[in-house]
Amino acid sequence: MVDKYAVLGNPIAHSKSPVIHEAFAKQTQQSLSYERILAPLDAFAATVQDLIAKGYKGVNVTVPFKFEAYTLAHEQSVRASSAGAANTLIFDGQKIAADNTDGAGLVRDIEQNLEVPLSGKRVLLLGAGGAAEGVLQPMLAANPALLVIANRTLDKALAMASKAAASTISSSSITVTGCTFKDLQGQQFDVVINATSAGLTDTALPISDTVFADGCLAYDMMYGRETPFMAQARANGARVADGLGMLVEQAAEAFYLWRGVRPQTRPVIEMMRAL
Repeated sequence: MVDKYAVLGNPIAHSKSPVIHEAFAKQTQQSLSYERILAPLDAFAATVQDLIAKGYKGVNVTVPFKFEAYTLAHEQSVRASSAGAANTLIFDGQKIAADNTDGAGLVRDIEQNLEVPLSGKRVLLLGAGGAAEGVLQPMLAANPALLVIANRTLDKALAMASKAAASTISSSSITVTGCTFKDLQGQQFDVVINATSAGLTDTALPISDTVFADGCLAYDMMYGRETPFMAQARANGARVADGLGMLVEQAAEAFYLWRGVRPQTRPVIEMMRAL
């Protein structure tokens, strides 16, 4: 019997997850299948239950179902609980466990693939929505000296900063603050991460050119396009990276949760870049 997995979303045709997981399976000699499944907007839970009945072992979850996946599960990991959302479900009989591998994927891409340790760094996280929430706990675990969360609306930034400061992951050595984009004037950072969706609409973020310190890494969670954020960072001398490595690394974390085997990601990232 081949173990069956899938990615659920709506829309889903664009997902590169099957290509990535098929590469992982071949590399690690794991016998499994992995497919895209379009879940109706009003029938995510029913779709999951149908897959469990058909013997699927787990699924990845993408927009707009990450919050529903979290609440559907019988147990949630610390990472999922921190984000309030899940992108990975593990099935054990009728029992559903939820995890969130986005933050682990981001941190691993930055620290291992891009070779930029986050410990002791000044980090700016742009955005306070679901994407930012999904990476908050692993970012804190990486022990930066400073984490500033900037958002268009101050309330959301302050709420997320307060949550981060109160986290058991956050040590007393980490300074966490929230602010608006305009408040960034005069501040500089070693790592700037764009967790907003501005790149989808080619919208420039209202941030100062001065946020990019000498040797800064500017990281956009978007992939497959040059966003205005990336262009701004590049023009100001920053080293620029997109989110393709994060995509592969979060998939590798999910693969490990399902199979107990951690695939090598670098050859898969190189393969995806060449597509």
